[in-house]
Amino acid sequence: MTTMTDASVREFKMPDVGEGLTEAEILKWYVQPGDTVTDGQVVCEVETAKAAVELPIPYDGVVRELRFPEGTTVDVGTAIITVAVAGAAAPEAPAEQQRAEPAPAAEEPKPEGRQPVLVGYGVATSSTKRRPRKGPQADVPGPAQAIQAELNGHGATLAEKPRPLAKPPVRKLAKDLGVDLASVTPSGPDGVITREDVHAAAAPSAAEPAAQAPTAAPAAPAAAPAAAAPAASYDTARETRVPVKGVRKATAQAMVGSAFTAPHVTEFVTVDVTRTMRLVEELKQDKDMQGLRVNPLLLIAKALLVAIKRNPEINASWDEANQEIVLKHYVNLGIAAATPRGLIVPNIKDAHDKTLPQLAEALGELVTTAREGKTSPAAMQGGTVTITNVGVFGVDTGTPLLNPGESAILAVGAIKLQPWVHKGKVKPRQVTTLALSFDHRLVDGELGSKVLADVAAILEQPKRLITWG
Repeated sequence: MTTMTDASVREFKMPDVGEGLTEAEILKWYVQPGDTVTDGQVVCEVETAKAAVELPIPYDGVVRELRFPEGTTVDVGTAIITVAVAGAAAPEAPAEQQRAEPAPAAEEPKPEGRQPVLVGYGVATSSTKRRPRKGPQADVPGPAQAIQAELNGHGATLAEKPRPLAKPPVRKLAKDLGVDLASVTPSGPDGVITREDVHAAAAPSAAEPAAQAPTAAPAAPAAAPAAAAPAASYDTARETRVPVKGVRKATAQAMVGSAFTAPHVTEFVTVDVTRTMRLVEELKQDKDMQGLRVNPLLLIAKALLVAIKRNPEINASWDEANQEIVLKHYVNLGIAAATPRGLIVPNIKDAHDKTLPQLAEALGELVTTAREGKTSPAAMQGGTVTITNVGVFGVDTGTPLLNPGESAILAVGAIKLQPWVHKGKVKPRQVTTLALSFDHRLVDGELGSKVLADVAAILEQPKRLITWG
């Protein structure tokens, strides 16, 4: 039985469950204070900007406190649950030593045996406790800043000025706008620089009058809250305000970053896909495709892969830091999926190497996992090109925005029976409109046109999957 006299209380902190994520929302607690937990037991489910993830506790003990209720967004590195761990208390230190060392030894026990490692959390055996250094410490960041900086890989030594705290999209925005983050005054929690801070720094002409306002009119600061008051006043019966967080927040940041970073060009083509639709029906009866998801999207995906094989320069990305175009010799094919949590874009790894049955199986697994809300962060990373099927909503086509880091995205419109000139006569044919958006920094109009024309040609004559593939 665990008692407080022979147990130490350990804090379990919100880990970085993705790559560089700085916060997550607690969706559900699976334990309550007083519950016994074991090493590896899932204690809660959290939603990051990329996916919903279950968090296991890395030690045995009894839950003492849940620091945050469900629905709370918590920064990475913040303690979310405390657990009383039996038999882990360290010997009591002398009074003088306790005063010199604020952090109790019991909170940093030496690792014994297996140490569970969470993604992005890890067990830092070298990070032992240290005595406070004597002398001036003006440059030492506060505890919250130090935690955030360490988790984001921004940790600074005492001998150098701490690196400004900002999320990767904000850093990229600052670089694109030519803003030095060291000169930006942060407004976010724990000194994190936000997008608004960067935009304000990039517009000095608008910022200077605001900075001079306290000198010219001392009453201005008091007037600011009054000016902001109308924004918080609205008719709750006629309006509903939904907090921007999780997948929606990540999507908004990614789309704004994409729209204002990559110069988009979109081209369109309307094509007769009657033969492709016939092939879909034939494949559904093929014994090699039994039990697999066979639909027009499967053949459209295969057509795009063949078009990329014929025009490999389209499968690239722009490296702004090194001023290089990175040509990819593999295709991780993204499929935009609408889920209850919002739009996500998981991708099929090495789609270029897959046979048609393998591609059908991968598509089926991707769609099923996305609908269940179980898509992992890894499944949404490393995409090279994307397909978005807006036709399922009954629309003809659209002008899709690029997924950040990718060079092209193909939008597929609804397939409809329309009058079409076929062999010199007007006949009803299955017709759709394709739209290809591409990054004009690395894809010229000729290359983009060739890729779109190849996709259309294959869908018009699907036998080209064999002759071209």
